Parts: sequence; structure tokens; C-alpha cells
Amino acid sequence: MMGRIFVRRLVLVLPVIWAVVTLVFLLIHMVPGDPVLTYLGERATPEQVAEMRHRFGLDRPLWEQYIHYWQQLLKGDLGITFFDRRPVTEKILGRYPATMELALAALVVAISFSIPLGVTAATHQGKFADSIASVVALVGISLPNFALGPLMILLFAVKLRWLPASGIGGLNHLVLPAITLGAALAAILTRMVRSSVIEELRQEYVKTARAKGLTERIVIYKHVLKNGLIPVVTIVGLQFGVLLGGAIITERIFNWPGIGTLTIEAIYARDYPLVQGCILVIALTYVLVNTATDVVYRLLDPRIKVE
Repeated sequence: MMGRIFVRRLVLVLPVIWAVVTLVFLLIHMVPGDPVLTYLGERATPEQVAEMRHRFGLDRPLWEQYIHYWQQLLKGDLGITFFDRRPVTEKILGRYPATMELALAALVVAISFSIPLGVTAATHQGKFADSIASVVALVGISLPNFALGPLMILLFAVKLRWLPASGIGGLNHLVLPAITLGAALAAILTRMVRSSVIEELRQEYVKTARAKGLTERIVIYKHVLKNGLIPVVTIVGLQFGVLLGGAIITERIFNWPGIGTLTIEAIYARDYPLVQGCILVIALTYVLVNTATDVVYRLLDPRIKVE
């Protein structure tokens, strides 16, 4: 049953993938600048430019390039990069684990902060703890990662010298970028957890559980939170794509060698196959995560039917 749902979702997202590939292909060719001139330099002769354009296939009509790209894509070939003539798949696979490591770390940070904070706010509704949680959530939403990242570097790397400012390495290199990327999601999830828990606390089964003599901690974390997680899972699935998009900026700030940094480098170099490959992989990851989210719905509550 779960397998059929997963396959059905994948079939439904095929038009989305086609639209992403087509838009990226058209937009990257509309961006001002010539990758051949970027590669050869301004002193290149017309003959060198013509020869290089022929080698890259850029002398063909745009529709022929589009069809050729799809022919390669359907064979599982993302093409060859313009500048170092390496397979696009090879370059992406070299960077993809770093991006997923950062995105998953940011997700862990967001969940680790949001669930305790949201539950505390809900169980102390209208009190001081609730106000503090609301302020923290508002600050997290208001500070974008391109503003929070430099502030984190200035405080914890430059002033306090507790953590490295950039690069990839051990766990200490992951802390600042993960917090920067996960802060906004943590704020959103905190408000969602708070709302869900408050709604569940009004249900009759909570009164029954308390009447049976269960401790408040068991009532909240075993019964209330389990039922309140369904809308939270929805937000996590939808926001994972936002994490991947935000990773482009965060990776640039912290010099994190992931797909985000690779995408920026490819755009600057006008490396069409590499840009298309990077964005396609990000889009596919987002689609797969959202498909998996639909399956998780059924695991959390079998009464939900994913059509």
C-alpha cells in the first residue's frame, strides 16, 4: 500500500520536474553573458570563440539544445561541465552529502528547540513562559539567515573564539551554519507546536488520561504531542525545500562546500549544464521529501487517506 502511494506521488510530480527543468534551461540561457567569453577571456579570437561554441553545442538553435538536453537527461546523463570538462553528476555527488549534512543538522536544531519551547508555551498559555517563547519565535522569523549568519560569526567566532568561522571539518564547523539555517524553521515550528498542543489539550481524551492518574508529563508527551505532530510534520516536509534554498546563502556565508556554493559558482561561470544539474537535484530532493511526508501521515495516523 505504501509502495503504491509513493509511486503514485512520483508520477504526479513528473510535470513539476518537467516545468523545473524547462524554466531553468530557459532562464539560464536568458542571463546576460557568454560562457565561451568567460572561459576564453576577452582576448579570444573570433575563430577560437566559434570553435568553442561549436564544441559546447551553443551554436545550435535553442530548441535543438533543449531537445538534446532532455535526451541526455532521460539517459541519466546530466552532461559535462563547460570549464573543467568533468561529468556534472560527479561534481554534484561530490558536494551533495555536505548540503544534506547541513540541511539535516539544521532540521535537528529546529526540532530540538521548537518542541520543548512550543510545549512549554502551550502548557503555560498566557503566562511569562508563553511570552518568552513568542518573543524567541518572533526574533527567529524576523532574522533572515544572511543577517543572522554574520552576527553568529562576529559573536562566536571573532569575539568569543569558540567556534570556527567557516569551512567544513568536525562537529564544531557545523554548529554555526546549522543554527543559522535552522533558526527560522525553529521559530515556525515553535508556533505550530504551541497551537497544536493547545488544541489537543481541549480534547476529551486528555481529561480521561488525567482522570486515570497519569502524570502531566506522560499526558503531554505520550498522548497530546503524538496527536499534535501531524500538522508539524506537514510544515517540516514543506519547509525542507526552504532549507535547501536557504542553504545556498548559508553555504556561501560559511564557505560550506555544498551544492549551494557549487550553484553560485556555476552561475558566475555561466556553466549551463552545472547550473541545470544543481537545481534539478535540489528540486528532486524537495519532491522526494514531500512524497515521504505523505507516507509519514499514514504512519502517524492510519485514519488519514493519502489520495
